[in-house]
Amino acid sequence: MAATSSHNTCCGTTRPHASDPQPPRRIMLLTRKNPSVGGVPSSPLVSSLARGISRTLPTMDRRAFLRRSGLGIGVGLATSQLTLVRKANAADAVGAAPADSKIEVRRTVCGHCAVGCAVDAVVENGVWVRQEPVFDSPINLGAHCAKGASLREHGHGEYRLRYPMKLVNGKYQRITWDQALEEISARMLELKKQSGPDSVFVVGSSKHNNEQSYLLRKWMSLWGSNNTDHQARICHSTTVAGVANTWGYGAMTNSFNDMQNSKAALYIGSNAAEAHPVSMLHMLHAKENGAKMIVVDPRFTRTAAKADQYIRIRSGSDIPFLFGLLHHIFKNGWEDKKFINDRVYGMDKVREDVLAKWTPDKVLEASGVDEATCYLAAKTMAENRPSTLVWCMGQTQHSIGNAMVRASCIVQLALGNVGVSGGGANIFRGHDNVQGATDIGPNPDSLPGYYGLSEGAWKHFAGVWGVDLEWIRRQYAPGMMTKAGMTVSRWIDGVLEKNELIDQDSNLRGLFFWGHSPNSQSRGVEMKKAMDKLDLLVVVDPYPSATAAMAAMPGNPEDHNPNRAVYLLPACTQFETSGSVTASNRSLQWREKVIEPLWESRSDQMIMHQLAEKLGFARELNKNYKMVPGKAGLLEPEVESILREINKSCWTVGYTGQSPERLKAHMRNMHVFDVKTLQARGGIDKATGYKLDGDYFGLPWPCYGAPELKHPGSPNLYDTSKSLMEGGGNFRANFGVERDGVSLLAEDGSFSKGAEIATGYPEFDHTLLKKLGWWNDLTAVERMAAEGKNWKTDVSGGIQRVVMAHGCHPWGNAKARAVVWNFPDAIPQHREPLYSTRPDLIDKYPTHEDKLVFWRLPTLYKSLQQKNRDIGKNFPLIMTSGRLVEYEGGGEETRSNPWLAELQQDMFVEINPRAANDRGIRDGDDVWVKTPVMAAVPGFQGLRVKAQVTERVDAKTVFLPFHFSGRWGGVDLAQYYPDGARPVILGEAANTATTYGYDSVTMMQETKTTVCQIVRAV
Repeated sequence: MAATSSHNTCCGTTRPHASDPQPPRRIMLLTRKNPSVGGVPSSPLVSSLARGISRTLPTMDRRAFLRRSGLGIGVGLATSQLTLVRKANAADAVGAAPADSKIEVRRTVCGHCAVGCAVDAVVENGVWVRQEPVFDSPINLGAHCAKGASLREHGHGEYRLRYPMKLVNGKYQRITWDQALEEISARMLELKKQSGPDSVFVVGSSKHNNEQSYLLRKWMSLWGSNNTDHQARICHSTTVAGVANTWGYGAMTNSFNDMQNSKAALYIGSNAAEAHPVSMLHMLHAKENGAKMIVVDPRFTRTAAKADQYIRIRSGSDIPFLFGLLHHIFKNGWEDKKFINDRVYGMDKVREDVLAKWTPDKVLEASGVDEATCYLAAKTMAENRPSTLVWCMGQTQHSIGNAMVRASCIVQLALGNVGVSGGGANIFRGHDNVQGATDIGPNPDSLPGYYGLSEGAWKHFAGVWGVDLEWIRRQYAPGMMTKAGMTVSRWIDGVLEKNELIDQDSNLRGLFFWGHSPNSQSRGVEMKKAMDKLDLLVVVDPYPSATAAMAAMPGNPEDHNPNRAVYLLPACTQFETSGSVTASNRSLQWREKVIEPLWESRSDQMIMHQLAEKLGFARELNKNYKMVPGKAGLLEPEVESILREINKSCWTVGYTGQSPERLKAHMRNMHVFDVKTLQARGGIDKATGYKLDGDYFGLPWPCYGAPELKHPGSPNLYDTSKSLMEGGGNFRANFGVERDGVSLLAEDGSFSKGAEIATGYPEFDHTLLKKLGWWNDLTAVERMAAEGKNWKTDVSGGIQRVVMAHGCHPWGNAKARAVVWNFPDAIPQHREPLYSTRPDLIDKYPTHEDKLVFWRLPTLYKSLQQKNRDIGKNFPLIMTSGRLVEYEGGGEETRSNPWLAELQQDMFVEINPRAANDRGIRDGDDVWVKTPVMAAVPGFQGLRVKAQVTERVDAKTVFLPFHFSGRWGGVDLAQYYPDGARPVILGEAANTATTYGYDSVTMMQETKTTVCQIVRAV
């Protein structure tokens, strides 16, 4: 469906900022298009009908306008909508809906970013007629961004994929579901027989709800491969690794709401005003109370326009800046010494490193930030505590993204800003369920809940699933069951790399894009080549995505596989099914089904079930689920049943207390939750009698124990000022109890309120319970289940129940790690990007050595950097990418929405006036953006886009939004989409141009520091 949020993101319109301190600039004017598709003038019939309706519409007051906000006349008006408008008018004329009309309000959650805005959908006789933001929602407070306001269009959009289709002789032809399922499964079984199960790679989705995400990982496990992944790999995998290896879990520590309690906030690599617009409400409330706001970014963004201090840095230099900040903190004694002593390991070594290496002159040289600017930012954060730190894609999408993330964590640890209200690391997620899909979905190195792939993890899930462990083992190729799979960022090389260099029997031959946009990934030119070589390519999506056009357009004949089969399967949107979704702050919300699946679309869980039937493991997949009628009466797993299985299995991350009943009660009673603390102030759910008092909205994980124990959820992670049953916590003891003779456990007196153990302690297992004399607190049945188990694998929940009763945390009580020993750099180190315009800095800060085997593939670092050390001579500009407020991710969904498509109709590049003048470029000109990857393709001129001349970027940096696709090197690909299912707006994909580069821990793609040249198009 799409890629995630971004750094350095674009202002998204051609209007200047009122508060922009830069000089006035020329504005690129975009043409407002007629009611039409993609700018093609409307037919006389449609135009005439539109004029006729405009004459008959009565004058509307504000309430009437809001009621019709989803039905007005605008770009993309189709004749199919006209009857609906007239019926609404007729109903208004008599003051009420027709007597036989059935009107229902169904509560759902926006399907775009992970802020988690709630929406009430008004459905009349099965038709979604309008929507309202939920004013009672403690998260969005009745607000919408442009995408959220036009959400209804996704429920009945004209440009959806309506039927299963197959590529035949370069054109997509309609086929039946039976044919599609039969042919796809037959080809999969053929590939498995010839090349093994690892020859198929499945890209999952951060658009799947929690239940679908979990089910897909289970589906792949029963197929017999760990070759599965999803968007988080290319958005926040470095966050998960960096944060989890610092203090326990890879997630946002606090909440959007809690930012109202912050006295200062530092945004680095986050343009929240566009990528997460509604989140800015909470920051603006904080500013009204005097909070200071610092924005660090290579671009002057809309977020920067709200800052008290804007700091421009060179893209990729986050560590020099952050450690420059830390240099001033240590030098002036601003660190929280007691917090560090009690709760942090290794900060003394970080201090030595920072004071020696990151003096103000070195910070200026590497990042471009001078001493006074850096000092002021450090002083602001230190003198206005609690202060929070926010980051997004700008910090994660680098070859050293893991180190950048850890540097941000270390700054907050030094200031004592972790585990406190108003502090924390607020890490904004990009898709509506990228957090949940990461927690319990299709990760290549983990089973749901971050259990890993060890023998013990498999034994745990085999028991939960009720499937024989040896049966699962037989589905895998020998030795591959406990080996991490490939990543979505590198599936291209899984196809193209020499077989002898790949750490599995076969190259990839089959690929599923199950709700994922290919244009969200880097190295688009090579991706096209890989697509052409596949034997099987399947797209499962409500919209055909850029994959459809890329697969259909002619490529290099030498790359084309004549036996390749390409299929498009129409999945439902999330408004045509139900299920839970996890917002960025870890709160779970339950979506009601708004409408029945349109056309021939089917739910993702139905498609998984039906393919499993063909592939021979449906019985194992659905053993614990109630099967219910779905589209056309066909059976599918009940979503509530899947969530109950999640509750019984994912103890480690605390997805155990959020039963369907509790989540639904929260959605019905949003009004009882405080908008700052997220805690319910009283409240009884009328439907069930459930008492909400004390719960935190959405039961943010960890929500310990079984639902019956009523743990309230954890609003702010690691907060020792609250007891466990008040949502408090401490750092996780996930790294042992000692290192080099030094204890890794929290100091005496450092423990969460009310805990019976007043010092640090390890994770709980059956042995520790026995030593403490707590074993007999278990029931006889629980003792049988808990014998030989720990808090993560005891499916009875007894260990967690007893530990909670003693006020302790099942995951232990340890120190956070400022120094790690399982990463390439124990202390974060700055390393220049593989493609750098600064050869002088390459010598001072070289990248890592090449890796022969890394996530099953060889991965280049130093050899590639040295080969391209002088690349800046021909490609002198740093190309960075990001997000627009109007579009989301890969953009196929939002660019297919006519209400949004009108707002930004052209793909563009932001270029500084100096750089533009030197190249003879004027605002609004067509230009070619050229990068090294394109120079290697004969005849490929680059990306043809509009130039937007602006001082938002400096003279050495250019910016492109990454939401576009449908043009390829200046060529329009409209003819290669299925009939009736192409987006309204097409444009060049920024990631066609991005270069090679991957994080040294997670294989995160590097998209923020591509080098390029720009020339005026003739």
